[in-house]
Amino acid sequence: MEPTFNWHQEAAKQWDERAEFWNQRSQTMWDEGSRKTIIPFLKNHLPPGNSVADLGCGDGYGSYKLYKEGYEVTGVDLSKDMIERAVKRLQTEGLAFTQGDLTKLPFASESFDGIMAVNSLEWIEVPHQGLEEMKRILRPGGKLCIGILGPTAMPRINSYRRVYGEKVICNTMMPWELAKLAEETGWKYTEGQGVYKRGVDENQIAHLDEDLKQSLTFMWIFIFEKQN
Repeated sequence: MEPTFNWHQEAAKQWDERAEFWNQRSQTMWDEGSRKTIIPFLKNHLPPGNSVADLGCGDGYGSYKLYKEGYEVTGVDLSKDMIERAVKRLQTEGLAFTQGDLTKLPFASESFDGIMAVNSLEWIEVPHQGLEEMKRILRPGGKLCIGILGPTAMPRINSYRRVYGEKVICNTMMPWELAKLAEETGWKYTEGQGVYKRGVDENQIAHLDEDLKQSLTFMWIFIFEKQN
């Protein structure tokens, strides 16, 4: 009998194994790399002073950056190793961390004003469940800043083996797929922003429509609003 495959247990195991590697890179990504524009983008839609859940927080450096900007932040990650690193290194008053599954978050309904979820929805077996749970913990009118890998992102290789029928733990959604899913789940799309690889001149693509811009992205960042 074939052993039962548990997507989320396998995801937790793999991210525990990657914790050291991720810890070595996360500060650079947030300070000067692919994630440097995300928090400024969120600030345009949710002013400091609000409470934010950072879902899929990894080692917590992005949560720390949010906290330093004046938000009250709770970071959540499936990986026990990641959370232990975040607690030991960064936890303080106004910045907390807890281990949790994005489809079963350990919070009461309508607990937060905002959510940041960067490259985390892809690691959920059924992304629709993650969006529903995010909506549950947000207050009416709350903002969701969510980033997913674009078509040019090499980390999408994590899901490639699915073409052989193998079990994989990464849903490589296209940005348009997430937009459609969010629309059908009851979110209001507010604004989007691309993160591009070197070699893409943003001035040259400024005239393109959003679909074409998304096709060139390493990551696309959305702002969605929870409808009342």
